[in-house]
Amino acid sequence: MFAILKKEFNSFFASPIAYLVMGVFLIINGLFLWIFKDDFNILNAGFADLTAFFYLVPWMFLFLIPAITMKSFADEYNSGTIELLKTKPLSDWQIVLGKFFASLLLVLMALIPTFTYVYSVYQLGNPVGNLDFASTTGSYIGLLFLASTYTAIGLFTSTLSKNQIIAFILGAGITFIVFYGFDAIANSFGNDSLRIKKMGINEHFKSISRGVIDTRDILYFLSVTILFLFMTKTRLENE
Repeated sequence: MFAILKKEFNSFFASPIAYLVMGVFLIINGLFLWIFKDDFNILNAGFADLTAFFYLVPWMFLFLIPAITMKSFADEYNSGTIELLKTKPLSDWQIVLGKFFASLLLVLMALIPTFTYVYSVYQLGNPVGNLDFASTTGSYIGLLFLASTYTAIGLFTSTLSKNQIIAFILGAGITFIVFYGFDAIANSFGNDSLRIKKMGINEHFKSISRGVIDTRDILYFLSVTILFLFMTKTRLENE
């Protein structure tokens, strides 16, 4: 598994993918949070808070993570190297998990520079340090689970086509449905709306972001991630 992880991770930096993903992610966040005079601008908020950042990131991940994972298997199928890969002394699970952790590691590397936002808001608080650390910590933990779930979905959609663009579109589409689709459906219902929302990612992410780590939310993210990884392994097994 570690051999696949190292190979995949190095391949990201051997092409423009890693630099583009990290650059686009940080530039867009920086523009919305610090430059543009909009509702997301931290300097115009009037209080030390990172709510705008944690609202933006899940939507940005909808596009950035499928862009990372789209080549994982689609490129292997298109070039024919998938057969060579399967002849290696590796199980299907080792191949899937190696690619999964390589993609997830790249996403986490894109998040690390955003800790400067935490420091900046910490210093801008009045008094200095007036920051809700429980909520901030919970939100970062939520992003970790969110990224793992998105990555698992992206890996699965990468097995559905030899074309990377199609894999990207499928990944972004399915991720959007799982993230926000249930919220949209719930808005059309009455008393059962909360139950429907809990079927989607967004409600569980918002729950963790409040700073209270509920085992139900963790189990939800782990279940969805494992489900899509299992589906990816099944697709690889049947090829």
